[in-house]
Amino acid sequence: MAKVVVIKFTKGCKPYYFSAGKLKLEEGQGVIVETSRGLEYATVVDPEREVDDKQIVSPLKPVVRIATEKDLAAIERGKQRRGEAMQVCKEKIAKRGLEMKLIDCEFTFDGSKVIFYFTSEGRVDFRDLVKDLASVFHIRIELRQVGIRDETRILGGIAPCGRECCCAGCMPDFKKVSIKMAKNQGLSLNPGKISGLCGRLMCCLAYENDYYADAYKKMPKVGSTVGTPEGKGTVVSQNMLKMEVRVKIEKGDGLCYRDFPLADIRFKRGNEPDDKDDDKNSEN
Repeated sequence: MAKVVVIKFTKGCKPYYFSAGKLKLEEGQGVIVETSRGLEYATVVDPEREVDDKQIVSPLKPVVRIATEKDLAAIERGKQRRGEAMQVCKEKIAKRGLEMKLIDCEFTFDGSKVIFYFTSEGRVDFRDLVKDLASVFHIRIELRQVGIRDETRILGGIAPCGRECCCAGCMPDFKKVSIKMAKNQGLSLNPGKISGLCGRLMCCLAYENDYYADAYKKMPKVGSTVGTPEGKGTVVSQNMLKMEVRVKIEKGDGLCYRDFPLADIRFKRGNEPDDKDDDKNSEN
C-alpha cells in the first residue's frame, strides 16, 4: 500500500494520484502539479489515502506546491480570455467554411497554449485554421476533436432525471451501455426516454445492470402462461425490485389482475429471449 494525495482537474471528475511529499494539504485546497502538458492547477479531493500499488502508475509524480494568489489570478485571466478566444475561433471557422462545431476552449496554466475542443462528423483539415489562430494569439494552438459524449461531459447540463449529467459530475470514465440493459430493467425502448443529452443511451443504465440481469433471468417472460395459487394466467408485467409478477387471470366471464411473489409462480424455466443482437446496439 502507498500513501497518495487524490486530486481532480478543473475539467472532468476523474481522480488522479500524486505524492504530497512534505506538503501539508487539506481537502478542497488548490495545488500546482506537473503533468505531460506542463504545470496545471488542480484541487485536492483527499489529502491522504492508502491505495494498492497496482493502482499507481510509477513513478508517482509529486505535488509541486500549494497554489498561491498569483496562481489563482493567472487562472482567472485565462477564464476571462476564453470568451474572446471562442468568438475569434468561430469567426475563423466560418471564414474557412470548415464543417466543425466549436465546443469549448481553455488556456493552459502558464498561458503558453490554448486548446480548442470541437466535434465533427468526419475528419477536418484544420492546418490553415491553426495558422490563422496563431497569428492572432501568438501562442501555441491545439485543436482537439472530441466525440458527442465528450461534448456533453465538457459542457455539462441537467439530465432527464433532474440531476447533473453523470459524465460531467461523478463518472470518471464512460461505461459500455447497451439496449439490453434497458430491456433487463423493463424500461420503455422509446429512444427519447432512455437517451441522455448527448442523444446516446444513458450511462446510468449500467449502474444496476448486474442486479437486473440476474433478476430478469429468474422472472417469467411477459406474455407467457404461468401457474398461480388462483389458477393459470398470463404474465402482464414484472416488478424486479419486489420480485413480484402481475398476472391476468380469467374468472368466469371476466378478467382479474393479481400480483404474486415470484416464489408462488410456476412456469417453465429457461425462457430468456435471445439478446445476442442487443450487444451490437451498445455504446462505449
